[in-house]
Amino acid sequence: MGDAPAQGAGGADPTVRARLAADRADTLARLAALSRDFDGIVAANALIAVDDEHDPEGGTTAFERAHVASLMAQAREHLEELELASGRLERGTYGWCEGCGGPIPPERLEIRPATATCVCCATHGPDRPPRPA
Repeated sequence: MGDAPAQGAGGADPTVRARLAADRADTLARLAALSRDFDGIVAANALIAVDDEHDPEGGTTAFERAHVASLMAQAREHLEELELASGRLERGTYGWCEGCGGPIPPERLEIRPATATCVCCATHGPDRPPRPA
């Protein structure tokens, strides 16, 4: 990071903490709704004597359950990313790319407040050719 300031590109924005908190609240609400959906699918399935071999709905129910479980896992992963972003904010490294060390554009941070990489690193990976000076 060299001569870079203590805070990254998005660290100076006074709304960063609020943006992270709002994203966290939205993600927790989505996780709660998905959890209710999952419980509903399991409960509805428990009321029926399921014979997957002969039940035409067995595959659909299994797919729905797996789909909701996958969405729940994604929401939990996003919560972890938000916690990491909050830690970077506290350390003064929020807004700096973990791949190349360059600043993350404020527009990207506004859209994806938990991001830890610039667009170039997210697209091409940190092993891409270095940025032009």
